Amino acid sequence: MNEHEGHHEAASYDVQAVEAKWQPVWEKLDPFRADDAAVASGERPKYYALTMFPYPSGDLHMGHAEVMALHDVIARYRRMQGYEVLNPMGWDSFGLNAENAAIKRNEHPATFTYANIEVQYESFKRYATAFDWSRRLHTSDPEYYHWTQWLFLKFRERGLAYRKLSPVNWCPQDQTVLANEQVVDGRCERCGAEVTKRELTQWYFKITEYADRLLADMEPLAERWPDRVVHSQVNWIGRSEGAHVAFEVEGRDKALTVYTTRPDTLFGATFMVVAADAHLAGELVTDEQRPAYEAYLEEVRKASEIERMATDRPKTGVFLGVHATNPVTGQRIPVWAADYVLADYGTGAIMAVPGQDQRDYDFAKAFDLPIVRTVQPPEGWEGEAYTGAGPAINSANEDISLDGLEVAEAKRVTIDWLTAQGLGSGAVNYRLRDWLLSRQRFWGAPIPIIHCPSCGEVPVPEDQLPVVLPELKGADLKPKGVSPLAAAEDWVNVDCPSCGGPAKRDSDTMDTFVDSSWYFLRFCSPGATDGPFDPAQVRMWGPVDQYVGGVEHAVLHLLYARFFTKVLHDMGMLDFTEPFQALLGQGVVVNQGKKMSKSLGNGVNLGEQLDKFGVDAVRLTLVFASPPEDNIDWADVSPAGSLRFLQRAWRLSGDVTSEPGADAGAGDVGLRKVTHRTVHDAAELLENHRFNVVVARTMELVNATRKAIDSGCGPADPAVREATETVAILLSLVAPYTAEEMWERLGHQPSVAQVAWPTVDESLLVEDTVTAIVQVQGKVKARLEVAPDVSDADLEAAAMADPDVVRAIDGREVRRVIVRAPKLVNIVV
Repeated sequence: MNEHEGHHEAASYDVQAVEAKWQPVWEKLDPFRADDAAVASGERPKYYALTMFPYPSGDLHMGHAEVMALHDVIARYRRMQGYEVLNPMGWDSFGLNAENAAIKRNEHPATFTYANIEVQYESFKRYATAFDWSRRLHTSDPEYYHWTQWLFLKFRERGLAYRKLSPVNWCPQDQTVLANEQVVDGRCERCGAEVTKRELTQWYFKITEYADRLLADMEPLAERWPDRVVHSQVNWIGRSEGAHVAFEVEGRDKALTVYTTRPDTLFGATFMVVAADAHLAGELVTDEQRPAYEAYLEEVRKASEIERMATDRPKTGVFLGVHATNPVTGQRIPVWAADYVLADYGTGAIMAVPGQDQRDYDFAKAFDLPIVRTVQPPEGWEGEAYTGAGPAINSANEDISLDGLEVAEAKRVTIDWLTAQGLGSGAVNYRLRDWLLSRQRFWGAPIPIIHCPSCGEVPVPEDQLPVVLPELKGADLKPKGVSPLAAAEDWVNVDCPSCGGPAKRDSDTMDTFVDSSWYFLRFCSPGATDGPFDPAQVRMWGPVDQYVGGVEHAVLHLLYARFFTKVLHDMGMLDFTEPFQALLGQGVVVNQGKKMSKSLGNGVNLGEQLDKFGVDAVRLTLVFASPPEDNIDWADVSPAGSLRFLQRAWRLSGDVTSEPGADAGAGDVGLRKVTHRTVHDAAELLENHRFNVVVARTMELVNATRKAIDSGCGPADPAVREATETVAILLSLVAPYTAEEMWERLGHQPSVAQVAWPTVDESLLVEDTVTAIVQVQGKVKARLEVAPDVSDADLEAAAMADPDVVRAIDGREVRRVIVRAPKLVNIVV
């Protein structure tokens, strides 16, 4: 075929027709089905590639398109390397979007959910994702949430699931409680409504019992997880070392214990502060002060937790009418209630040291309370509270003196003294709180507990699982401050499994993050009926080798999945303690510098882009735009340019005239060197997730191949076939339709996705010559082709003999010659 014919064919390249052609072929071939037997027999090593599964709120969007394109590069590459790749997909299908849609449409949430799943499923297939669809799952299937409920009961047996009355985050719009992790800047992470506080009896997972392990096990992950995710996890767990200190309080038999990270500042504790909404404040307040306290409490409850913790917020509070005794000074100090202390931190009370804590300082100034500095600030210090290091001052009594000691030593001495006196002890505290998992909504896994007036909390017997949701819809689903399930009398009223008397089911459902905390294990054996998964299959496939998804899950999902994995390990069901060995977090797709939004008019519809440019062009654009972790601005990229490149690559496959299997060794050496260097470098780039550079190198190979054809090498040269086949293999990672079409035109059977990664001939990587730059007075005057192993002396001699260099020196004295063989000579005259 001549060049003119190739261009003519390019004009008739119909991306839509090509997509329609290959989809049924791939469906029949099922090239990405993972073979358990191949791994079990040792025929091929396993590789578990996983991307965070989506919520079926509608069709796929640009964010899905990016993460799936990036993930596909990894899964396809590992398969070509000879791994048996497990690459499953399912849907995180419980949740409020479906429930809210069902209320509007007067239908069951399942109707909305499963319709959207089918829409997304068809879009996934069109997008040519390399998933093993035989392992598909939906977390809202009874076959799945049967085991979510089973796991809840097992956690409860281990003392890790419990119920308690406590202040909780309440979303007034979604009418449900939220875990601390689901409150962002004082607002509901899902709907954006301002979160308030309520007192409710709720179910919790005791994740704090695993705080130390969750923290310690981050260290080995640090090299394979993004830094910002590691830091988010560490900061959220928030381990701090300090002391519990006991303060005697007037009219109270039991001492009031506070936690402090700075026991060395105890001599500067001039008052105490109790969280206004803690039970303790209501217990301590005197009758005389109660009206003022209750009025203040009403105001506090209107503020979000984030607002209360803001350092620039004016300090407010109310005196509770009682005093405590500072255990080291013996002084009576007033006890106040304020909003800048939180009820669930430590004991809900603090010793206030205004000299060393800015918020305590601001409070002391607002209410004219004493300020005693206990750490010497540096000379010239003009600040308010001093929080830095320095020797202790004003910190001595007849039994103990800290004066002159640095902070660390003063802490140790104070803790030893408190322990000896029975007034306190060393302690570790965490920012992490137990995971609140109850939700007052319908579309979730029911909590498998029955409440009996005689027997109390009774677990649903395992042979009665799953507890299936009733057929509520429309108005029956409207939030009422309690779960809609509470009004489903036929469902909620049951006989107690223990005594047979009348009882009621727990009407709350579980947080959907419970579902996604173990889904990656179910994928290993999705049809398991004897448990949530087959432990032998999970031992074979797990843990996940590469996880891909957004860093917005830096705390929520990743922390919960790590917790579940550790508990299941302790139960003897897993032989690993971390679920995800490596994590790749992608950026987001924006437009015109801003997040896509209908109101801003900058939304980009994925379906329209696919229709206009084709799947391959969109995928290639997303991969080529930037490194995976960076954001992509759709206004700055060109899917039209990507399509033109793909057509140039496709045209090569029509120009090749040598037969399949032709001996490439007899072909053009220059082109073969470019081909093998490209393959060699691509492997290293892929290992380091530099996918955009791999695309750039593939483009260079296309150009080199076209140049070789046009400059006399000719389409019959076997080196042209080798280069073009290499282009098809590389493109199969990002543009599978084009790659498959090329592979067929080159005379091969489908699928190119099943071929092995090309073997590199190391001899072709050796460079015959290297270009050495010669500078005179910092300006380039010559370029010399020299051997890669040229000596400094020979390179200097060649440079000094070059006519252009001789003219540049022009008889002047050479004062210095700097040689960096084989690439640089710098001559100073």
